[in-house]
Amino acid sequence: MKKAIRGRCLSYRGNPFADPVSDCLQYEEDGLIVIEAGHIIGFGPASDILQEIGPGVTVTAYKDALICPGFIDCHVHYPQTEMIGAYGKQLIDWLNKYTFITEQKFANKDYAVRSVKVFLKEMLRAGTTTSAVFCTVHPQSVDAFFEQSAKLNMRNIAGKALMDRFAPTGLKDTAQTGYDETKKLIEKWHGKGRALYAVTPRFAPTSTEEQMEMTGAVWQEHPGTYLQSHVSENKAEIDWVKELYPNHKSYVDVYDHYGQLGERAIFGHAVHFTEEDFRIFSETGTAIAHCPTSNLFLGSGLFQLERAMTGTSPVRVGLATDLGGGTNFSQLVSMNEAYKIAQLNGFALDAHKAFYLITRGAAEALYLEDRIGSLAEGYEADITVLDLKATPILDYRLDHAETLEEQLFALVMLGDDRVTRATYVAGELVYERNHETGDTRFIGI
Repeated sequence: MKKAIRGRCLSYRGNPFADPVSDCLQYEEDGLIVIEAGHIIGFGPASDILQEIGPGVTVTAYKDALICPGFIDCHVHYPQTEMIGAYGKQLIDWLNKYTFITEQKFANKDYAVRSVKVFLKEMLRAGTTTSAVFCTVHPQSVDAFFEQSAKLNMRNIAGKALMDRFAPTGLKDTAQTGYDETKKLIEKWHGKGRALYAVTPRFAPTSTEEQMEMTGAVWQEHPGTYLQSHVSENKAEIDWVKELYPNHKSYVDVYDHYGQLGERAIFGHAVHFTEEDFRIFSETGTAIAHCPTSNLFLGSGLFQLERAMTGTSPVRVGLATDLGGGTNFSQLVSMNEAYKIAQLNGFALDAHKAFYLITRGAAEALYLEDRIGSLAEGYEADITVLDLKATPILDYRLDHAETLEEQLFALVMLGDDRVTRATYVAGELVYERNHETGDTRFIGI
């Protein structure tokens, strides 16, 4: 059955880091999105499309709102939801003190299911409709994630962590079992409904050379799947990789050697990249997930966003929360912190570029820009509606904003999950919030 959503609509059809915003932006002051069978079948000025859709189509109008493509999170750990905001020194200490202890609980599938439900609710509350998700080493943690994601018909990417050293016994697999379990999970989940599978080595230090070889092999054996991991997050981590892999030129070279770079490979952080690292990522089509709140929380460093997007070897980049090293589910907060990091690097990140990084830019990082990340005919109808009166200060500030750019920037600086008025997945309303009462409701979970 056809339905339609009406209001102010914001979308991007190009990359504002590379081209003028006017060439990339599609903004409708009074737009109409027509939806059928989970897809957008029409989008444009309401005055034009209302004449075409015919009678009997329910139109939901959103006043004092901004309608966007569903937000996309390029790197997040659902099992770490319960330890968000846990005090730690820096990366390795934090992993040993919290992460590896927490993740052992996910051998119990019922425990994993409870965690997934909380995680997905918080994502939808934040307006995020697609995520690239790390599960634990346990196959049942993957099953729990995809089963709950399927109930909501979400376009999510996830995979079993691979790690066969430097971890507690309850979190280690072997090179062979990791390969075998990954292969079975790919066959079970990849391409089923809207599920997509990611081969998921945690990071080079926690895999032996044998496991790194078999990880690259299983990914290459399954075209169309993803690979996700971490790279160059922390200086001590980089030094550790040099000790463990002394015959390789760099951290990036380790992944390159084992066949883990290429299209649909996305690596979190890349904080301490060299020109050579950017060149290799650019040439192979490998993407970066920029994780601002996590990099600040763990003191990892300041990602070079301007260099990544506009340098001589530009790289696909999308924003990410990286929970639970990251400290907020909201990609509005991620944009806020990304702006501050960019400022410290001498680059002023404007609002259009920031919104691009959580919509079309993130979709490009995941090689899904033909399906999600934009409001356009033929795209999957994942949609986020932002409430421009969500908080008194936001309402007051926007009353004094004179341009679209100023309004968007105020959302970046003042927004969080309270700004999410409604979240649609494949055209179905799954979350809504009443800004007057603050009451929220989820549908389907």
